[in-house]
Amino acid sequence: ASGLGFATAQRVIEAGGQVVLLDINDALGESSASKLGERASYINTDVADEASVKAAMSAASETMGGITLAVNCAGIATAGRTLGREGPWPSELFNKVIQVNLVGSYNVTKEAAAFMVNNDPTSDGERGVVISTASIAAFEGQIGQAAYSASKGGVVGMMLPIAREFAQFGIRVNTIAPGVFLTPMVAGMPEEVQDSLGKQVPFPPRLGRPEEYADAVEFIYGTTMMNGETIRVDGAIRMQPK
Repeated sequence: ASGLGFATAQRVIEAGGQVVLLDINDALGESSASKLGERASYINTDVADEASVKAAMSAASETMGGITLAVNCAGIATAGRTLGREGPWPSELFNKVIQVNLVGSYNVTKEAAAFMVNNDPTSDGERGVVISTASIAAFEGQIGQAAYSASKGGVVGMMLPIAREFAQFGIRVNTIAPGVFLTPMVAGMPEEVQDSLGKQVPFPPRLGRPEEYADAVEFIYGTTMMNGETIRVDGAIRMQPK
């Protein structure tokens, strides 16, 4: 209901589509759906909970008369050194990141696809598209990002085998790996920190904008040959160890 997800929802609405936002923040979810207008709605969903996702997908499909695009944007970026000053980082915290970022993406992917298989195929035989959000941390994780990098690396890793499996149903599966974007998480940082992060990007030397993520979603959705791929949208940045 915010950041990359909200920008994507806006793009779908502008293109004449319908959207259902999935989030755990009711106030934000309802506010965002209201801003998007009558073709948008919100469902409280914990992506890490399989039953919650099943129920949400069923309700979303009923509301929209089917599902043709599912975009995974939910994620948390809890950080901590594996061996910090207070000792080893708790596995409980590591597991929470994995559950939300990786298992959550898997839950939404499979449950959305279960409805997409019922869609009438296009002339190419396509029935739906799933796009997950990884991160450049999947490739160049920084110190303290073991959990986050593992979760995003998992998102990249599972994409190709799922794309190969879903080929028989005409469902495409791709991943976007954003660089340093102006998400709510980054927006909460001091302005000087935001400026510093932006200047690390070779070109353009700024933070990525959520609408640029939506550009990538629109490209993937409209390009049938795009399947089983991860696209970096990062301004050529390669993160340093810290």
